[in-house]
Amino acid sequence: MSEETLRGANPRLESVGANEAEPDHHEPANGGGAESGPPAPESSMHIIGRASAVALWGLTGKIVSIEASVSAGLPGIDIVGLPDASVSESRKRLRAALAYLGKPVATEHLTINLTPGTVPKIGTGFDLGIAVAVLKALSLITNDDTGNIIHCGEIGLDGRIRPVTGVLPSLHTALQAGFDRFVVPIGNADEAALIGRARILPVGSLAEVVNAYGGSMAVPALPAVLEMDRPVPVTPELHDLAEVQGQAEGRFGLEVAAAGGHNLLMRGTPGAGKTLLAQCLPGILPALDDDEAVEVATVRSLRGELDGSDGLDHRPPFEAPHHRSTASALIGGRRPGTVGVLSRAHRGVLFMDEAPEFSRDVLEALRQPMESRRVHIHRAWGSMVLPASFQLIMAANPCACGVGMAGSGADCRCTPLDKRRYRNRLSGPLLDRVDLQLELFPVSPADIRLGGGQETSAAVAARVLEARNRQTERFADCAWRLNADAPGTWLREHFALTPAALTDLDRALDTGRITMRGYDRVLRVATTLADLTGKPGPDPDTLRTALALRTQES
Repeated sequence: MSEETLRGANPRLESVGANEAEPDHHEPANGGGAESGPPAPESSMHIIGRASAVALWGLTGKIVSIEASVSAGLPGIDIVGLPDASVSESRKRLRAALAYLGKPVATEHLTINLTPGTVPKIGTGFDLGIAVAVLKALSLITNDDTGNIIHCGEIGLDGRIRPVTGVLPSLHTALQAGFDRFVVPIGNADEAALIGRARILPVGSLAEVVNAYGGSMAVPALPAVLEMDRPVPVTPELHDLAEVQGQAEGRFGLEVAAAGGHNLLMRGTPGAGKTLLAQCLPGILPALDDDEAVEVATVRSLRGELDGSDGLDHRPPFEAPHHRSTASALIGGRRPGTVGVLSRAHRGVLFMDEAPEFSRDVLEALRQPMESRRVHIHRAWGSMVLPASFQLIMAANPCACGVGMAGSGADCRCTPLDKRRYRNRLSGPLLDRVDLQLELFPVSPADIRLGGGQETSAAVAARVLEARNRQTERFADCAWRLNADAPGTWLREHFALTPAALTDLDRALDTGRITMRGYDRVLRVATTLADLTGKPGPDPDTLRTALALRTQES
């Protein structure tokens, strides 16, 4: 199959083969190991085959230069350069694939070097790059520019190229390093096309790669592998605010949380509507912009969940882990490349129903990501950093039996000590990072009879979007975009808040009702309230309202 045939088979993607008049050469990024400029001329008796790939470590990566050499010695294939077991096994897959395609290497001794040697190489995505380097060393392909092209894909025993995980972060890393040409499995073509400035050659067989690089090899009449084993997606159960009966304060708190990106805790008896309200939040959040959607897609690519056939998904993620989830499941990192729930909720919502029932390790693990917006993972195999900029929504009962709330009309079986112990499962340092804390009372018969005519999610979303637009304009020159992330010092200086306006907050700080962190978070909520009402900035009324939403004290 010719390169022109490949280009015609997928006109959306631009081919990157051997027939370009002036191939681009790229400088390595920070000593990443990529070859600078064209490879040096090789002796006709001893050719060094070269290709490039990306070694991922979380969502970040490093360019890996792959070298292959044919030398005298016992037949075999040696791979050096810190390969893991899956990379080392590529020699067996490559040997079988070349034999299937009629080019056996049973009598050759091949040495494959992955540089830099200090970077661990993990996963089957190196197969294609290793194969290209070997084929170049064997003179089966003639293109001298293979070292300036990124290769990613797994090879089957019949020579077909299978899709792999992490293609999107690999392309992103390579683009930052100066590469713009990529060879990927045809099963990852839609995913790779999400980055428009990349020049992609999707291939279905190793023989197609050989032909695209100036060689000649018959392409087996086998169907291309288009699908890979992906985790079963969990579709969240979402609702419209029109379904919520009563709970005016809960609806208002949810709107404020959505407008400013604030964390929210809802306490109330079972059936009060806490879960229903939380499931309405994604419906009133603005759609993600293109950069945020790419960030979310990159996380899904690493997990192997990204299809890409429908383009970028601009809906904010919604994750609702079970209360029996472990800290490892939330943080991730049990092995390299494992993404936890916190990173899956990146740019979206993390909903923890029955929050006090989560283990203390899980709850305390939330504190650092809530501040830094990242998850720092340190394990025996190494360290990595994953994004985790999520909005936390927690729901909790007032006590273990669920009815210990004044005005609930039900008899509570818990002692005061039981109630205190139950509430203390949510530690003070964790609650100090929650901007809004609401008490929801049971729905009354009057709420049901007077139901109907409730605002829909679309109506509330319009107000939320207006408030977000005001924040975008205000923070145009800042490193943050939401009120929930704005430093308190910046807000005080920007709005020129006077001591008279801050009297209530100062008194709350003096009496210990709030901490300094809480002081700044009240300012952030007050700014969001001003944005929702169209005011130029917080005033004493909005500050008092924000303080009441945090402390439940009027």
